[in-house]
Amino acid sequence: MLRLWAEAEAEPSATDTPEELARLVRDHGDLFLVAEDAGRLVGTLIAGWDGWRGNMYRLAVLPAYRRQGVATALVGEAERRLRALGARRITALVIGDHDWATGFWRAAGYQVDERMARFVKGV
Repeated sequence: MLRLWAEAEAEPSATDTPEELARLVRDHGDLFLVAEDAGRLVGTLIAGWDGWRGNMYRLAVLPAYRRQGVATALVGEAERRLRALGARRITALVIGDHDWATGFWRAAGYQVDERMARFVKGV
């Protein structure tokens, strides 16, 4: 997983550790989606549900598999699962200067919410 994120040029974060990934799969595996091709991991998407709205993070697809519907399939499945939980709004966390990423989300029907800013604090 970590190797895929590096190859897909996902921004590294403090939670990119084997231990954190194991906890994520153990505690929230039903919203941690992967795409495979012949047993090879080619894409990931982490969805989250806080009881009020859905969130999506870490949409990453290997460059050789982009523009083949992998990301669209992952997002569609995450949206389906989040709607089934009761989500009426879904947010995607996207690195703003990754043109390929912002272009994908716009094409998928998501809009930039200029009213919001993201504030982060390490703990």
